[in-house]
Amino acid sequence: MVRIAAALLIALGLALPAAAQTEAKQYFGREKVASPHKPAPFGGYAKGCMAGGVQLPETGPTWQAMRLSRNRNWGHPETIDFIKDLSAKAARQPGWNGLYIGDISQPRGGPMLTGHRSHQIGLDIDIWMLPADNLRLSRNQRENISSISTRRAKGAYVNSSWTRAHHEIIKAAAKDKRTARIFVFPGAKVQMCNDEKGNRAWLRKIRPWWGHHYHFHVRLNCPRGARGCVEQPAPPAGDGCADAVQWANNIINPPPPDPNAKPRQPRRELVLADLPQQCRAVLSSR
Repeated sequence: MVRIAAALLIALGLALPAAAQTEAKQYFGREKVASPHKPAPFGGYAKGCMAGGVQLPETGPTWQAMRLSRNRNWGHPETIDFIKDLSAKAARQPGWNGLYIGDISQPRGGPMLTGHRSHQIGLDIDIWMLPADNLRLSRNQRENISSISTRRAKGAYVNSSWTRAHHEIIKAAAKDKRTARIFVFPGAKVQMCNDEKGNRAWLRKIRPWWGHHYHFHVRLNCPRGARGCVEQPAPPAGDGCADAVQWANNIINPPPPDPNAKPRQPRRELVLADLPQQCRAVLSSR
């Protein structure tokens, strides 16, 4: 009876005493399947959840989902379609038969037990830098194989593992209208800026960020009609190349610390009350 009552309270959007203290990742991290709703993202990329998620098949004609034990190969249907489309384009690059797909989201989105702050609404995708030349990897192999790093000098430059194929695959992802932005390490953005001789408009979506040298991170726009989805502000105007160069320069020659900077505060973990009201129904529905 206690369990039933608690579920009813969550469904009604009422505060539970335990929920006020329990981290939301504990609730979302234990869900094994999607909620029985129409697909919908609720909230923002780093503070939300996902109703009616769709699981990316473990293996397809031009992709394989990696680290299956994490159960993070769930996304909005538009995300799954995007992966299928981009992987087919990647398969046309020399040495690539498709893509190795890392984390998307948990079955019901939400905060994760480990790792990402984002990936909460089924619209973020980590794509490995390792060329997917073998699409017959076993589950065990997918747990133990690693991607490759494409950075040099702590991310100021690319290394010899970076190829024109990486450029073309990321370019194809950026040119897709569904894409909001793509995160890569600063040196990759600088290299793409140097190498691109055609229309440079797509470079605006490529954003330098720490890490992201074993994979690149695609973030999709909120799907049309998804009223509960919160968009991230659009990237600044222009191709962003000068900004990426500054990032790289700061890696090579770090600026002196700001003596007036306030100490970084520990990050507070999200609780259910921090998330959109719909996330309680997403959790409680069976």
